[in-house]
Amino acid sequence: MPVTETSSGQKIWQLRTRNQTLIRWFAYLVTVAAFMWCWAEISKSTTWYFVWDAPRIAADIGSRSFPPKWEYINELWLPIWDTLNIATLGTILALLMAVPVAFLAASNTTPSKVFVRPIALVVIVSTRSINSLIWALLLVSIIGPGVVAGLLAIAIRSIGFCAKLLYEAIEEIDPKQIEAISATGASRWQVMVYGIVPQILPAFAGISVFRWDINIRESTVLGLVGAGGIGLQLQSSLNVLAWPQVALILIVILVAVVVGEWVSAKVRGAII
Repeated sequence: MPVTETSSGQKIWQLRTRNQTLIRWFAYLVTVAAFMWCWAEISKSTTWYFVWDAPRIAADIGSRSFPPKWEYINELWLPIWDTLNIATLGTILALLMAVPVAFLAASNTTPSKVFVRPIALVVIVSTRSINSLIWALLLVSIIGPGVVAGLLAIAIRSIGFCAKLLYEAIEEIDPKQIEAISATGASRWQVMVYGIVPQILPAFAGISVFRWDINIRESTVLGLVGAGGIGLQLQSSLNVLAWPQVALILIVILVAVVVGEWVSAKVRGAII
């Protein structure tokens, strides 16, 4: 069979051995079997009546949602402000915790590659592996519902993201600048301040703005589990089937996300 084609249209063929052909067909067979097994498992737990009826229900909800209830916007200013605070303060708190973790995780700045670096890497992986919604659920159970739970959920979730990108930037710095400053007899702290920090500042600024942009989107849904923000209004409107209010909240969330992304792109463009 042809494996590639030249610009003139000539096909280049490759002869496969009998074993290569058998392995290829066996892989096809395993893939099809896995797909059929997954489809059977999904079908067992699916109520197909609701699936077939979904277009009619979606059309019905859509017709009830429009026009949006524009006068409800006065109830949304405070939740929008809370959402922005959750995203912004959560990002700042995450950066304060991520910077030391990144320096401890980077192989060229960690005080111990055997003990300290693995612990820092575990912190990075553990905070990144759990979604902010799950962190919010846990924190609401521990400290109760409200903005603080959402803020901490965003902060904890963001530590791993910021620290990972930052420690990779630290490991990629130019070692010649470090050697030059060290040759002057500078202390470890002075080497860090004058040799490493200036090199990672652009990366740090880009990571901060990028994460804030992500947190704007994530903070809009934390209210669904009681962690404050505009998600609380969305949850309460869904509970009473107030579809015009739901439509307005979704429009507000869309506008907030688009504005946040625009601001993030402008700031990153100015920094990088």
